[in-house]
Amino acid sequence: MYNNAKKLRELLAGNRIIMAPGAYDAWSARLIEKAGFPAVYMTGYGVSASVLGRPDIGLISFQEMVTAARNICSCTAVPVIADADNGYGSALNVVRTVREYETVGVAGIQLEDQVMPKRCGHMEGKQIIPKEDMVAKIRAAVYARRDPDTVIIARTDAIAVNGYEDAIDRAIAYKEAGADVIFVEAMQTAEQVQSASERVGAPLMANMVEHGKTPLDTADRLFEMGFHIAIYPVAPLYAATKAVSTMLNVLKEKEDLIPCMEYEVDFPTFNHMIGLDELRALEKDFSMQK
Repeated sequence: MYNNAKKLRELLAGNRIIMAPGAYDAWSARLIEKAGFPAVYMTGYGVSASVLGRPDIGLISFQEMVTAARNICSCTAVPVIADADNGYGSALNVVRTVREYETVGVAGIQLEDQVMPKRCGHMEGKQIIPKEDMVAKIRAAVYARRDPDTVIIARTDAIAVNGYEDAIDRAIAYKEAGADVIFVEAMQTAEQVQSASERVGAPLMANMVEHGKTPLDTADRLFEMGFHIAIYPVAPLYAATKAVSTMLNVLKEKEDLIPCMEYEVDFPTFNHMIGLDELRALEKDFSMQK
C-alpha cells in the first residue's frame, strides 16, 4: 500500500493548500474521500461527540481515539491527519501515542500544549503547560516516529491564555524542536492570521470553525498567506446533526416515514455508496474459484 505519510509530505510540498474536512467516524471519512478531498482530519471534537455523545473537554480516552483512528485509516486511501490532544500525558506518553497512531496508519499527528483535562480550541477555560514541557513533548514525538515521513503538527493554545505574542514565541520554539507543521489555534483577527505565517517561518495549519474565534477565509487566500493545511473539523458533524435532527422532527410530527424520505438517500444509493456492489462481486469471485 502506498505510504500515506509520504503522500502527505508530497501534498505539503505542493502548489495548493491541503483541504481536510473533519471525520468523526469511518463513514464520514469515506464520504470526505468520495467528495475528492486529498486528506481527512480526524477531529477529537467530533469523535467525542460520536463515541461518547459528550463535549470535547478531555473526556475521550487515548484508546478510544486510537480505535477511531484505526477505523478511519482502514477504510480510506487518502492521508489521515489525527488529533492526538496533548499526547495523553508526559513526554513518555507522547512516545506511545505517536507509535500507536503510526501503527494504525495515521500520516499526520497533531499534539497540543494544553493541560489535562483539555478543552476544544475555541472554548473558554483553557490552560497550557510550560513552553519547555511542550518542547520536550515535540522532541519525544520526533524521536518516537518510526517513519521519518510521519508529519508532526504542534499546536499552541497560548493565545487564549497568555496572548498572541506568547503564542508566536511558542510556535517558533516548537518549530525549532522539530515540528513539521505549526498550528496557532484560535487566532482572533485577520491581522494575526497574516502575521503568524510571516513570523513563524514554517508551514502552518489553519482551523476553519463556523462561529469560532478565527475569521473564516478561502482556501486560496490561506495558501497565499503561507498556510499549507486548512482543516474544517466540525462542518461535516454539524451538517449531519442538522440533517438527522430535521428528519427526526418530521418523523415525530407526522408519525409517517414517507415525508422523511426527501431528507434521505435511498436504499440502493446508500448500498452503492458504501461499496456493497464491490463486495458482492468479490464474494462471487471467491465462490467461483477452484
